Order: sequence, then structure tokens, then C-alpha cells
Amino acid sequence: MRTYKFMKRNNIIFLLVLLLSVAACSFTTKKIDPGDNDKDKVLSELVSFVLENYHYSPKEMDADFSRSVYEEYLKSLDPRKRFFLKSDIEEFEKYKEELSNQLKSHNVDFFNLTYERMQKRIEEMEEVYKEILDKPFNFDSDEEINTDYDNLDFAANKDERNAIWRKQLKFNVLSTFFDLKKEEEEKSKKAEEDTESKEEYVAKSDEELEAEARKSVKQSLDQFYDINKDLTKEDWISVYLNTVANQFDPHTGYYAPPDKDRFDIAMSGSLEGIGAQLQKDIENIKVTHLISGGPAWTDGELKVGDIIQKVKQEDEEEAVSIIGMALSEAVKLIRGPKGSKVTLTVKSVDGTIKDIELIRDKVELEETYLRSALTEKNGNKYGVIKLPGFYFDMEDYNQRNAASDMKKEIDLLKKENINGLVIDLRDNGGGSLTTAIDIAGMFVKKGPVVQVRFGNGRKQILRHQNSQVEWDGPLVILVNELSASASEILAAAMQDYERAVVIGSKQTYGKGTVQKFIDLNRFMKNNKMGDMGDIKITTQKFYRINGGSTQLKGVHSDVVVPDRYSFIDVGERDLRVPLAWDEIDKASYQKWNGYSNLKETLKKSQQRVDTSSLFTLIRDNALWIKDQRDKKSYPLGFDKYASLVKEREEKAELFKSILDHRTDLTFQSHPEEIKLFEADTSLAKKRERWHKNLGRDAYLEEAINVLEDLKLNDAQQKRMVEAKN
Repeated sequence: MRTYKFMKRNNIIFLLVLLLSVAACSFTTKKIDPGDNDKDKVLSELVSFVLENYHYSPKEMDADFSRSVYEEYLKSLDPRKRFFLKSDIEEFEKYKEELSNQLKSHNVDFFNLTYERMQKRIEEMEEVYKEILDKPFNFDSDEEINTDYDNLDFAANKDERNAIWRKQLKFNVLSTFFDLKKEEEEKSKKAEEDTESKEEYVAKSDEELEAEARKSVKQSLDQFYDINKDLTKEDWISVYLNTVANQFDPHTGYYAPPDKDRFDIAMSGSLEGIGAQLQKDIENIKVTHLISGGPAWTDGELKVGDIIQKVKQEDEEEAVSIIGMALSEAVKLIRGPKGSKVTLTVKSVDGTIKDIELIRDKVELEETYLRSALTEKNGNKYGVIKLPGFYFDMEDYNQRNAASDMKKEIDLLKKENINGLVIDLRDNGGGSLTTAIDIAGMFVKKGPVVQVRFGNGRKQILRHQNSQVEWDGPLVILVNELSASASEILAAAMQDYERAVVIGSKQTYGKGTVQKFIDLNRFMKNNKMGDMGDIKITTQKFYRINGGSTQLKGVHSDVVVPDRYSFIDVGERDLRVPLAWDEIDKASYQKWNGYSNLKETLKKSQQRVDTSSLFTLIRDNALWIKDQRDKKSYPLGFDKYASLVKEREEKAELFKSILDHRTDLTFQSHPEEIKLFEADTSLAKKRERWHKNLGRDAYLEEAINVLEDLKLNDAQQKRMVEAKN
């Protein structure tokens, strides 16, 4: 199966890798001669050379490195251990500690062996799965399936392997059969209630539904085999080279030419679809990011961490299972022309399954920009600014960007005499470093914002040059586990200056590295092999002005608030071989020192959170979600499977009150935006929906509470009054 490891490890930021002027490399003049015209060998040489010479923290290609490549590569080829036999693994074992030597000598014998064996094993199983799915399954048994594939052995022989396939296929058919049976029961119930219908509804039998389920699972596997037949050896060498690159860090990877094109398209945001970024996780297609303004983001039902199981087009009767499908093929099914409808069958992070209907569209550019709102509490006005990303015009930074928009919105909110400001960075995956630095300069006087260290040890302190502070009053920054990169830089700087109170998850994402694309073709001499692709490689590391890295640890909130991601793996620390946290000398800076009761405010806020029944329920929900995700054994009998689903649904029902929460706050646009509503009714509806959601937001409610509690010292209060006058 085609597996893009770089996509599996892909980070949730979408611009930073292209934006940093400080990420320059001086390339060697070395040129590689293709020699014997074996492209696989040349690619191996190119990738090894660039990794060893340009990575921020090069790894020694020793026996440990070799073992790591070996284990991860086999896992990427056969994650569910359903193709290779133990005899194959025993044959491969002799290479386990030799891969480093093979890489150094540009030898691809191990790759060739595994490639040829994989093709043979895949071919062997083509007839087997058809035979298994040709016969009905018995769902009255007490069988179970263990999905802890990492700790399972490969099959000792072909009979054991066939048994593994039978269980996995039975599990897929059972889940599909259960869904079909549930749909059929709903249709029958609806038909009974429809007294006007003269036609009697004829329900399908369990035998018919089970046959339909087997047909659906077979179609998915048929697609997998069709895709596999279209793959070339170049597609498979990409898997191997990415495994090698991923041993340096999760964000370093080899991009074959088509993959780089796909990355560039994703960066442009020009494709029509549902506005979600996806990744392959073993056999599943998982949602990793929702693009602000896209259909999925606007609808609000699809969440980060959800698994898409089936895709149904509006002109087709049956949904197509995408479990086990290549990511590129699954994306083709999910994408489509603007205005067309697609229905996704989704398994949410809590284990419940539901259908989500979306109308495909282009991402609405206006919704990717920051926006603001006003609210009032106890006679005081407060401003809220939602910043989805640190955007800018790649052609001309002086055109519209996040920093210029931030200044504009702050000025408009100040005209309404706000007493405090919330900057919402939740789900903000990053973007332009320059805009993050410029925005930081709107809240503190001229000084350092972030430090950068290069692979050669050289350090650089990046400062903002603003002498004019745009907002000098109480400030809160909201974050969560998906706040990454530039978001972490801004939040960390405001925390280090003690300028803002950071409220949110225990820590942010923890991505403190910078990547750069390197074109492999520049190292080629007399190249007649075609495009060799690119490497995305880590070249720098970020550090806070207090000296600590944002890598792994991210930013720890001043006030920790639980959410649904509190106990599941979503951060940098949960990826394989991330670069380590470390620290350097702190920069010279002076804390803001404008609050007279900062410590008391933090203590009071944390006490509110810890004693809140709502946040206790959210924490219990997060623990339950973790428990469901950790489950590795499932029944293969219908009654027990149905009981498990019912138990999950009942438990999920207990947590629905979280969604029903309403605060006492109401929100509205500032007068300048309200003027636009008469001419732009669409904008008015979008803002109405957003304001309604803000009124349900318990995290924002606590942010407003903190703004109410924060007291400026006498000198700062005097400056605020003078500024207003």
C-alpha cells in the first residue's frame, strides 16, 4: 500500500516552512553523477547526503539508526501484519543493523528485497480475500479481534495469515452490517408512521444486509488492489526514503515530484472540497486540521481527531468505505466541485459513529482573516479578536496581513472604550513569523520576541521595533493543544513579559522547529533521470526570550482548562523521534509589570475552573475519550458488538450537556462592521452564527472573568486614562 510517512507526520502549520527569511542555507557545490543510471541508488545517495549535511541536528547513521529505520519501514509497509510471514521477517532480519552501511554505500538491496516480496504477498492475498468474502459470516460466535498490531506477531504460515484476514474482514463486515441494520430499522419505523403511503415497505432480511456488507467491504479492497496495480517502484522507494528521513525528526521528509505538487496545492488553498486536512493513520483516514472558512469548519460537526470511514456522493446510492485506502485516493473521493454534496460516515474521537452531510465549496478567504467582537459584563466592555492564522501576502508583505488587520481591529475596539482584550489563538497552526513578531510589538514596547538557533550553533534574537504600543490594557490569550508554531511564539513572548494571561490546555502543540525545502535536482550532474524531487528538512529551532525552547513543551498555560484533547495524542511530543527540548541563554528584556494583582488573579481563575461542574464534566469526557481510544479488543459477535455500541452512545449522551452550555454573555460586531451588513447580508449571517457560538464558549467566558479580575497598577491605569482622553 502506498504510505506517505511524511504525510503521517505532517505538522498542522501550513505556511511557516516557506516564510522565514532567516532559514537560509548555503549549499555545497557538490554534484552527483548518476553513474550506472539506477535512479533508486542515486535517490538514496542524494537523500543521505542532504540529511547528513543540512539537517539542524544530523544523526549518526549507526546500528541504532539502522534498527529504527528497519522497524519503522516494515511498519509502514504492513501496519496490520497481514501480508508478510515470519519467514519473510527472518530473511529481512540480516539487514536490521546494516541499513546504515547500505545508505552510506548507496546500496538498495534491502529495499529491492522488501519491494519484490511485498508485491508477491499482496498478489497472494488477492484471491484469498475474495474467497473469504464470498461466504456469509456467522455473527453468533464469541470471537474477538485484537487490534494492538504493534504487539502482535506476523503469521507463521499462510493458514495463520488467512485466519488474520478472516478476522479483520469479519470485523469490517460486522461494523458495516450493524450500520445497515440500523438504517433498515429506521426505514421500517418511518414507513410504519407514514399513514399516507399506500405501498407496504418490504424490509430487507439480515441475510440480505449481511451480503450487502460483504459487498461493500469487497469493493473497498478491490479499489485498494486497483490502486496498487497503478503504483510504480518510484512510489515505493518514496516510502523507504521517507522512513529514513523521518528518523531525523517528524517534519523532515522526502517529497517525490507529485507529492511536492500536492503540498503546494494544499498551501495555496485553491482546491474545492470540504476544507479539512487529512492524514493516514495505519488503515484510517484521520482529520488533522479544519481550515477556517471551509465547509467543515462552518458546519461544525467534523472535529480534529475524527476518522472518516465512508464517503457517499450525492448521485450514488451506496457509500464507499475508505478504510485501508491510499490517502491520495480517499482525498479524491472527498473533494469535488463547488456546490456538490458529500456525506461522510465519521467515527468521532469518543467512538460514536455518525453521518455528516457537507456541501463542497471553496474556502471563503474572508473567513480565514481575523475578526473581532464586543461583549459587556457588569458595565464594562471587552473585545475579542479571533486569529485563525498568521497570514500574509507572499508577493508583498505590505499588503493585507495578520499584523495590519490586528492593528485595525484594536483601533476599532478602542473606540468603543473596551476595558480588556482577548486574543483567541485556539486551533491556530501558525504562519508568518514576521506577523507574529509585529503583533507582539503591539502589546509591549520595543524589545526581543523570539530567538532562533541554527544547526551550526549560531543564534539570532528577533525583535520588534514598535515604539508605539497599540493596546496597553488587560490582555488574555486563549490557546489549546492545536495552537502551534507562530501561535506559540506570540503566547510565549506575552507570557515571558508577563503582559498577558495565557488560558487553555496544559500546553500548546510544541512545534519549535523551522523547515525548508531543498530541491534535489541542484545536486545532479548530467541528469537524464527526470525530476528527483525535494526534501523538506529541519534547519532551525525556536527559543523563547527566557531561553527555553517551544519544542515539545510548547507553552504551558497560566490557567489550565480541560478540553476533549486533554488526554489523547495530538502534540509534537506524541510523534516519533521529535527533536528534544533544550534551552539557551535568555535574551535581555524587561517584564511589563503593569498589573497589581496578577498572581491573585491566576489563583482565583484556576479555583473557578477546578470547582466548575462544567469543566469537571469536560475533563471526565476527555478521560472517557482516552479510554475508548486505548481499547484494543473488540467482539466479533453481533449482540456483544451492539451492546458495545449502545454503551458508547449512552455514555456520549451523558456528555451532550457540554454542548448545551450557555453563558450570560452576548456578543456583537463593532459599529464599523455593522455598517457593512446592509450591503452584505451574508457577512451579517456569518457574524450572527459566530456570536451565537461565542455565547456558548465556556473558555471565553473564563477569559472575560480574568479580564474583570485583572487590575492595572496606578501608573498603568493613569496611562490608560490619558490614552482614552
